[in-house]
Amino acid sequence: MNADDRHKAGRNTALTGIIGNTFLTIFNIVVGMISGSYALVAEGAHTFSDVATSIIAYIGFRFANKPADEEHPLGHGRAEAISGLTIVVFLAIIAYEIIRGAIDKLFFAQAVTAPSELAGVMAIIGMIINIIMSQNIIRIGQNIHSPAIVADGKHQRVDLLSSLAILIGVIISRLGYTKVDPVIGLFIGLMIVKIALEVAKDNIDNIMGKVPSKELVEDIEKEALSIDGVYGIHDIRINYLGSYATVTFHIELDPKLSLIESHEITHKVQNKVENKIDIIHGVTAHACPYGVKYNHEQQIDEEY
Repeated sequence: MNADDRHKAGRNTALTGIIGNTFLTIFNIVVGMISGSYALVAEGAHTFSDVATSIIAYIGFRFANKPADEEHPLGHGRAEAISGLTIVVFLAIIAYEIIRGAIDKLFFAQAVTAPSELAGVMAIIGMIINIIMSQNIIRIGQNIHSPAIVADGKHQRVDLLSSLAILIGVIISRLGYTKVDPVIGLFIGLMIVKIALEVAKDNIDNIMGKVPSKELVEDIEKEALSIDGVYGIHDIRINYLGSYATVTFHIELDPKLSLIESHEITHKVQNKVENKIDIIHGVTAHACPYGVKYNHEQQIDEEY
């Protein structure tokens, strides 16, 4: 996927999240207040945070797509991970407020009334919208290798579970167990904490340069070894930068080749890996003589 297509997909995904969650925020809070459902009001606060996090995710996405410059020779890819961690901060604040309010209603408030059927109808509407939105956002985020947009999609997916919990809570509350509604609010808060921890881990791994997958290493090996004259590949090092990665590795060539021949094969390998593997945006290959044993930790080969 080229840069223009990637930018267009990211922009459309962010707009989908912002518009959809603005709608849910307004209706969850209004219907929650009318129906007397604290859980629905809590969900409205959560979806309001979704609007903010969609905006943050898109800002990170835009910044990460800036071209490399003198101060950032590898580009700005990790901006997406930073925006992902900013989303975690928003999630933590919202979770705290929801949990605090739920505990207050459970242990310190006077009699809790059961919410009306209207809250259940809104919960069903919220489930339908969240199924469509979250699956679409996560799918596009994965396709364009955007950790910020994937994080936003996972955040949206929490709303599906919370809407289901609200629906169950309304039914049980209407049967006379009115304390269930704030319990559902507490459950929503704890779910947000869980997803915040998952998003934090994913983005910290990104910043720390964790390899995206074992399959990526295997793909690099496969493409490099497909070039005639390459007898082996080793010392693969992937520098993961969020939506893309750079890679360095050593290829094993016939020691009798001339410098020009080695140079030509090395460039063929670099071009093949970069062109065939979408996430790779920079390859540096080092030619080694095939069959010669040496220590890569040495600055100068002792055999020469």
